Amino acid sequence: MLEKLKEELVQLHLELPKNSLVVWTGGNISARDPESGLVVIKPSGIRYEEMRPTHMVVVNLNGETIEGDLKPSSDTASHLYIYKHRPDVGGVVHTHSAYATAFAAVNKPIPVVLTGIADEFGGPIPCGRFAFIGDEDIGRVVVESIGRSPAVLLQNHGVFTIGKDARSAVKAAVMTEDSAKTVWLAMQIGEPGEIPPEDVEKLHDRYTHVYGQ
Repeated sequence: MLEKLKEELVQLHLELPKNSLVVWTGGNISARDPESGLVVIKPSGIRYEEMRPTHMVVVNLNGETIEGDLKPSSDTASHLYIYKHRPDVGGVVHTHSAYATAFAAVNKPIPVVLTGIADEFGGPIPCGRFAFIGDEDIGRVVVESIGRSPAVLLQNHGVFTIGKDARSAVKAAVMTEDSAKTVWLAMQIGEPGEIPPEDVEKLHDRYTHVYGQ
């Protein structure tokens, strides 16, 4: 079931190591099927290069496996919590990308010091509190802390991103790491100046409603 979505997830998972967002088997992507409401998610501990559509696990919002022979990701409960509390979300990504996770390690948001951050995130990329892996707590922190941003850092952990679909969530993960790297580099030179909130609003509105086709 949901074969097309499984195939898409395999391809999107390959974008994570390609963009240096994960190492070995860390990180994961899930997608919610808009028609059935079922969620497809990466299996736990499978290397990206070896992943196939048949490895993907289909679960319902209660966490029950509907299809799949492998254990789903250890972050499944948190993904499902996000889907339950954010009906607008169709895709969730979790990474430990180095520069963004460095900000998480020191419990700091990524400040809105670049027009690209204002465009994509509508403000600073927030940092939520510490949470343990394996139950809904991480998902709860994501929902509590993310605001209107498509990305949030989790203290001492890593990055979660959301989107209308899995592809949008992957894009947000790529942009989060790119922004974090540039901001970190700028901080080695001096103290970057934050963009005023009114200008952030203008930039975000243009990017959201005018930019692109």
